[in-house]
Amino acid sequence: MTPIETAISAALGAGKILKKNLGKLSKKDIQDKKPFDFVTAIDKKAEKFIINFISNQFPDHGIFAEETGRSKHNTSHRWIIDPLDGTTNFIHGYPNFSVSIAFESENKIIAGVVYDPIRDELFLAQNGKGAFLNDKKISVSQTSNTEFCLIATGFPFKNKNFLTQYWNVLSEIFMEVSGIRRTGSAALDLANVACGRFDGFWEMKLSPWDVAAGSLLIEQAGGKITDFEENSNHIFTGNVVASNGLIHNFLLEKINAVFANNP
Repeated sequence: MTPIETAISAALGAGKILKKNLGKLSKKDIQDKKPFDFVTAIDKKAEKFIINFISNQFPDHGIFAEETGRSKHNTSHRWIIDPLDGTTNFIHGYPNFSVSIAFESENKIIAGVVYDPIRDELFLAQNGKGAFLNDKKISVSQTSNTEFCLIATGFPFKNKNFLTQYWNVLSEIFMEVSGIRRTGSAALDLANVACGRFDGFWEMKLSPWDVAAGSLLIEQAGGKITDFEENSNHIFTGNVVASNGLIHNFLLEKINAVFANNP
C-alpha cells in the first residue's frame, strides 16, 4: 500500500469504530486528561486500530498520535494521528467529529486524510496532486467580499485565560462577515474550508494532530494556511489561520490587532 492508501484504509476502519459506538459511552469510558479535556475508551480503541494498521504496512515509520504520543521509530517518515477530533461532541452524542491522519516525510506533510464517519465524507490530499472529497476534486471558495463569508472557529477551551482576547477578535470578525460557526472539530473545519463550505477558519493553541492533515487539504485545494504571523509553522505553534486566500489578510488583521502582543 502507498501512504495515501494506508491513511484511507486506517481512517475508514477507525471511523467504523467511532460510528458503531456513538451514544454508547458509559461514565467509566470517559477520563479527564486535564481540565475540560477528555479522552474516551473509544479514542484509544480507534487509535490502536490506526497505529496497528499503519505499523503493519510501515513498521519502521514514526508515530505521533494524540493519545499515545511519539514513538521512537524513524521520524524522517512519521504519521500524525488524531483518532477522534471532536471528543466532547462524541461524548455528548453530537454527530460532528472526525478521524485525521497525516503522513510526514522529511518534515513535509505529503499525504493527509480527514474522515467524517457520520456523513461518510472522506477528504484526502497528496502533495502536488490536489484535494478530493469522495473522489471529487475540491477547491476553496472564491468569495472575496467579507459580507458574504462564513467563518469557522474554535473556542480556546484548554486556554481559557485567553478568552477575553478571543471574544474581542470574534466580535471584530463577526461584525464584517455573514456568520461564524463553531463546530467542535478543527480537522473538519479545515476540510470544509478546503471544499468551499467555509471561507475561512481561525483558532489558537491547537495540537499538530488537529492541523496536519487539514493543512495539506487547504494547500492542495488552492487555499492558504499560516500562523498568526503569516509564517508556515502553524502545525506546531497551533495558532492557525486558514482561508480561501482572498480573505486571509482580513482575518490576520483582525487577529493581530488583538493578539500581536500575546504568545
